[in-house]
Amino acid sequence: MIMTPNYVKLVENTPLPRVALCRQTFAATRIDDPAAAVKDAMQAACVDKIKPGMSIAITAGSRGLASLPELLAAIVDQVRARGAHPFVVPAMGSHGGATAAGQSALLAKLGVTEETVGCEIRSGMETDEIGVLDNGMSVRIDRYANAADGIILFNRIKPHTSFRAPNESGLAKMLSIGLGNQSGAENCHARGIDNVGIFVAHMARMKLERCKVLFGLGTIENAYDELSRVVALDSEGMLEAEAPLLQEAMRNMPRLPLGPLDQPTATGELDVLVVDEIGKEFSGTGMDPNITHRFSSPKMQVHLHISRLAALGLSPRSNGNGNGAARADVVTERLEADFDREAVYANALTSQVLMQAKMPMVMPCDRTAIQTAIKTCGAADITQVRLLRIPNTLKLEYLYVSEAMLPELRDRAGFEVITDLQEMQFEGGLLAANWPDAHA
Repeated sequence: MIMTPNYVKLVENTPLPRVALCRQTFAATRIDDPAAAVKDAMQAACVDKIKPGMSIAITAGSRGLASLPELLAAIVDQVRARGAHPFVVPAMGSHGGATAAGQSALLAKLGVTEETVGCEIRSGMETDEIGVLDNGMSVRIDRYANAADGIILFNRIKPHTSFRAPNESGLAKMLSIGLGNQSGAENCHARGIDNVGIFVAHMARMKLERCKVLFGLGTIENAYDELSRVVALDSEGMLEAEAPLLQEAMRNMPRLPLGPLDQPTATGELDVLVVDEIGKEFSGTGMDPNITHRFSSPKMQVHLHISRLAALGLSPRSNGNGNGAARADVVTERLEADFDREAVYANALTSQVLMQAKMPMVMPCDRTAIQTAIKTCGAADITQVRLLRIPNTLKLEYLYVSEAMLPELRDRAGFEVITDLQEMQFEGGLLAANWPDAHA
């Protein structure tokens, strides 16, 4: 007979609020034909650098980019149409447990296989040193990519989760960290997370000068996690050309419905945020701090204070990498069971942000995790808890809103209450994942 732990008994009578399904509407531009967008972008003059017979390495990262397999397949087709020989290189630093097999497996979870993209995937962790920065840092690049006749950088451009700089997550970071594999990524993080943006730029510039980078293809997504734009950037002046695209990506990001709409991010106070899933395809830190304002660096500006955050599960596509679970206050036993130390610890040791590898309080199920968050959130009256529930930090179109929050949100521009108030639905302790289809 399984006995209920005493600590569970302390929360099991905590009342749960009634919630209503709501919808946010964001201004958005969407590309419905990724292959055509790639073809159009690759008409740029820089694409003339692809010559018949060349071997071309194309980078693929660990993030769940919108239309990722289709975009990679389209790049492969365009390279092959010009008489060159493409292959894909996993370029994800220490992700995938910092092993070649792990990185290939992570790509497969994202739908990227030799069959879906139409070319060979060459996965290896070996690197070549191409130079040393003035401070002694070794600058390294994936050996397969370095041996190719040319490199095409491919990545999504978006705000980073832990630092601010002219170039954050995008082509520069793909070049400096992603293509550095574990050793190169570790070097870039060696002086702490607050300095990563500086070394991303320094290492990227050296690689652009000394390696065979032809050009980069960057994508920008809209607030619905959909492809919004594909751009080609020549290797010459790439970092300067990428900077305004980062600002565009920032403006495109979704947000929680808190604070004035004319502010670039959510602001204010929230008692409880429930996140159904964390994972690498949603954010490098499992949950995007640009949404939750729970950053790794104390230097990041925080405009939103969430008293308690409950993370319920780890996405299967994250391949066990529960990096960032520590940013929750409470998680479930099922998330803990899926938490792979091999993947998480390799990631944390490389980034040197050890906080990301910690495990918060663990409760048996979704119900008790949410009850724990409510009981300890500090609200004057927990029967009137201000609670939001989201599927993950990437998709914020639909969300559940507690009864106490509805009056302040009903008349919010771009906000719609979809259903009547209802009790939270659980099946064997699991919160029912009854999310509508995404934006269409």
